[in-house]
Parts: sequence; structure tokens; C-alpha cells
Amino acid sequence: MASSPDPVLQAMATRRSLAKVGPGAPTDDELRELLAAVTPVADHKALRPWRLLTLRGDDRVRLGEALDAAAGTERGPGERNGKPFRADLLIAIVASPKAHPSVPEWEQHATAAGAAHLLELALWRAGWGVMWRTGLLVNAPEVRTLHGLRSDELLMGWLYVGSVDDELRARIAESPRKPLDTAPFLAALPG
Repeated sequence: MASSPDPVLQAMATRRSLAKVGPGAPTDDELRELLAAVTPVADHKALRPWRLLTLRGDDRVRLGEALDAAAGTERGPGERNGKPFRADLLIAIVASPKAHPSVPEWEQHATAAGAAHLLELALWRAGWGVMWRTGLLVNAPEVRTLHGLRSDELLMGWLYVGSVDDELRARIAESPRKPLDTAPFLAALPG
């Protein structure tokens, strides 16, 4: 056993979903660099059946309007849906399956989810707070149209990305999660 913790395992073990993130977000160039961490995702036949869309600034207004339209919510003048403003950057995760006789659609959705989670880990390791948010309206027609989805694509939610203040990061470091009891999750094949 190594005397110091593996930095990858440490990043995985300390990752938290942060419901509240601060201002700021990685640039598109920084995101491109972090996407290299997604390369090893399990991807049968290397189809890369996913894509990402960034929502910043007024794109978040448009998302709020689409969510309101899907919910049948009407707002007064100057009012807006605040949900998309919980972070300066939202990254839409789109499962984008490719026709292939050996790779079923469900497996490609799993690959897209895996890519999103690896990106979450990379963002966390780079110092950003992240929360993967979904909701009942994530694939409502108005929301799908806003994202330009094809009929075979699935919007899997958004990564809300922002800064983490030093005090919160210190509190997280001081209160590690209880280790997973692996007994219910790991077993041999029955019989």
C-alpha cells in the first residue's frame, strides 16, 4: 500500500455535489483541457455518443423561459426563473446515440453519463464546484427545442459550475464522508 494517498482516488473520494456555488466559471478553453479527462470513459466501439452545450449569460434566461413554458408558469414583468442562475456556467449533457448493431442505445446513455461524471471529477479536481441537476421538465418539448436536440437525443441534465470559497472547501476537507460499507454492493455471482 502506498504511503501517500493516490491523488486521483483522493479527488474521487472528496468530490461533493455543491448545491450552491460562487461566481466565476472555467472558460471554454479550460473546459476543452478538462475534457481530456473524459477520454477513458467506457465507450464500446468508441462512438462518443454524447455532446455538451455551455449555457452562460443570456442563455440562462432562455433556459428559464423554456422551463417556465414547459411548466405553464407565467411571470410578471422583470421577473425570471432563478433556477438557471444558481451558477455562472451550466453545461448541458446530451446523450447522442449513434446507430450501431453492437451497441444498444441504453449502453450509449450509460457512456454519456460516465463522460459527464468524469467531467464532474475533473472540474472538482481543478477547483470548481459542481452540481448535476435534472428535473421533471429536462426533456419537455420546450427545453429540448432550446437545446436543439434531435428526436433520438436525450438531455441528461446540466452541470452547474462555479467557484468554491476557501471556507467551504476547508469545511469539506475537515468533515470527510463516512466510508462506503461495500458489503451490500459487492458480491459474487449466486449459485
